[in-house]
Order: sequence, then structure tokens, then C-alpha cells
Amino acid sequence: MSGGGAGGLLSSALAEGAVHRGGEMARRGEIPSGSAVSGRAGTERGLLDGVRQWLAEQGHEPTAARVAQALRAQGRVLGHAEVLGAAEHLRSELVGAGPLEALLADPAVTDVLVSGPDRVWVDRGRDLELTGVTFPNGAAVRRLAQRLAAVAGRRLDDAHPWVDARLPDGTRLHAVLPPVAVGSPYLSLRAVRPRAFTLAELVAAGTIPPGGDRILRALIDSRLSFLISGGTGSGKTTLLSALLGLVAGTERIVLAEDSAELRPDHPHVVGLQARPANQEGAGLITLQDLVRQALRMRPDRLVVGEVRGPEVVHLLAALNTGHGGCCTVHANTAADVPARLEALGTAAGLGRAALHSQLAAALSAVLHLVRDRTGRRRIAEVHVVERSTSGLVVTVPALRWSAGAFVHEDGWQRLSELLGGAGT
Repeated sequence: MSGGGAGGLLSSALAEGAVHRGGEMARRGEIPSGSAVSGRAGTERGLLDGVRQWLAEQGHEPTAARVAQALRAQGRVLGHAEVLGAAEHLRSELVGAGPLEALLADPAVTDVLVSGPDRVWVDRGRDLELTGVTFPNGAAVRRLAQRLAAVAGRRLDDAHPWVDARLPDGTRLHAVLPPVAVGSPYLSLRAVRPRAFTLAELVAAGTIPPGGDRILRALIDSRLSFLISGGTGSGKTTLLSALLGLVAGTERIVLAEDSAELRPDHPHVVGLQARPANQEGAGLITLQDLVRQALRMRPDRLVVGEVRGPEVVHLLAALNTGHGGCCTVHANTAADVPARLEALGTAAGLGRAALHSQLAAALSAVLHLVRDRTGRRRIAEVHVVERSTSGLVVTVPALRWSAGAFVHEDGWQRLSELLGGAGT
């Protein structure tokens, strides 16, 4: 995107944001609506246009320091604190998330969902909450979505009405435009926190019951291959990042992900990220490609962020050749995991019998996460992987969630044997 095109787009976004903020202040009785709002919007449009022109002429990136320098270059009579505040505001309109910036900056917010100009929701780990943030109209939502897509190096327009990408700060972006989106553009942003949670923090949050951390540590120490299942937003990535932080510092972890979300606290992690095709249809790099490359990088632990396609074939093959590893998968229950993997393997051309044979030898345990009605994420059950008399793989319940501690189930003895008696 050229500087002029971006500036025109962002100028409109800034003006609309100014009108919205002025309207909110008017409703609180802080300023009169109408002319005052219009004057403020005009002032901010002038500021943005001047900053944009100065940055273009000087060839600078819109960092906070450069924006502040541009403000001073325009001869604005502002104090130091005012310059910094204006610089941060203008920069959010230039390269940030505009009116959604404050929501994404909230450490408690995991998701920001725009379902319409006046329907902006956030997830703070409980039920979804409707915020007071609004856009002037659907066109403003569309412009923000297109700008964020451009920042991620992706195209979003009538010919390509949806985008799934990752912003430079790690935020996951998904947007859909009309007419695919009914009524208004839809925008979904998932924040990625700068560090992984510890097991102690997950115990305190109720994700892991008291004493359950000892079992999970033993699972990592025993180098068993495992899988984390659950629905969308159940905390699979959060739990996997925390567990990878327990891996011995002498081991090399190689990550393969569609979008780089795993951030384990570990000294030797290398990550590979898939890439979509460009506008000419070239340059596609799939998760299947990444798994093949990861096998040549001497991994002690091979980790696939989420198995959702033919990469399952290469992952199971790797786990059967001495590479320890783990992954996540979408599934309703732990018992559904074999059927889910069978469906993925069949679509990739792997026969049912061959898949179950590899699965039986590759995986030892399944950790299943749920999100209850209060929004709390927790490990609902832990299963061990066994082969039934029919030759097919099944999962057997070993541990079940309880507020006081995990409750032992039929498969506990087998899990305890796999862990070498540790964690009991």
C-alpha cells in the first residue's frame, strides 16, 4: 500500500473516530455535540494529514518518536505530555487497531469481536461482554479491517472477501466482508500474550486441579507423546505453551504452526510458520510442508500447533521414529479424538488400519479441555490411548476433573505405569 493511499484511508478512520469520541463526550455532558465535534474532527484530520505528509517526505516509519517529531515539526503548541499522548493516539490510527486499540491493550482481554458498527464484544475469560466502543458505520469497520489486512501483507476486498492472518505484534486477525458477511463486515482479533502461563498460574486459575500439576510434570519428564483436545477458545494453546516450558533446557523444541501462537518459556525453541499463496497463487507453504522440514532440524520434541489436515500423516510417522512430540486438535471429547484423527488421515489418503496402527504406537495420552458456562477453562479429563480387541484405537478415561483433585478412573493404572509411578 502506498503512503498516499494509506494516508487517505487512515485519515477517514481518524475523523470517524474523532466524531465517535466527541459524541460520547457529548452524551456524558462534557462537551456540546454538533459544531464542537465537527471542529475537533477537523482538527484531528489536519493533524493526521500533516503527520502523514511529514513522514512520507522524510521517509520515516510511524514510530511513536517519529510521530511526536512530526507534530512538533508542524509547529503545534503542545506540552511534552500532550505531544506523547497525541503521538500515541495518531500512531494507533496510522498502524494500530484504531478504536479497538485500548481493548487489545487490556491484559484480561483474549478476543475482540466486531459483529457490527455498534456491536463490539470482548472476551475476558468469562462470558462475552458488549463494550461501549462503536464505529460510525459499516464502512468504517471495513476500512479498519482492510488496513489491518494490509499491515499483515494480505489482500481483503470484494474479490477476496475474507482474510485469516497474523499482525506484526502477534495478534490473530480474521475478517469477512459483505456479501459473505450479512449486514456488516465482521472482524475477529485474538490477542497473543507476551509470555506463557506457568503451571502454578493455571492451578490458581482453576484450569488444573490441585495436585494435577505433578501429573503433568511427570508427563513431560517421561517424554511421552500426547495430544491436547478441546473446542475453540478452550485453552489448548495456553496449556501446551505452559507444558512445553517444562521441557528440559537441553532439549530442542521445533514448532510447526499455521499461525505462530505458541510461546513457551524455553531456551531452545525454533518456530516454523505456514504461508498462504500470494495473489498470483504462488508461494504456498502448508503445515504439511513444515512438518517435513521440521524432521530435518533435529527436534527432540516436534510440536504441531494444531492438526487439521494431511500433516497428521507426517506427524504420526515422526512420532513412530523416535521423535517425541505433541499437538492440539479440535474435538468434542477425548473419546472422539481417534475418530477425528481417522477422518483427517483418510482425507490424506492413509488407510484406516494403517492410521490406527500408527496412532497406537505414536500417542500415549489425551488431555481434554472444556470451557464451562462461567467461561472457566479446565482440564475435564485425561485419557490413555489403547488398542481395542477390534484392532482400532480407543481412549480410556484415566483422570476426571474434580475441584479438589483429579479423580482416578479405569485407565489410571495404565497411565501411572507410563509415568513410571511419578506424579502419584
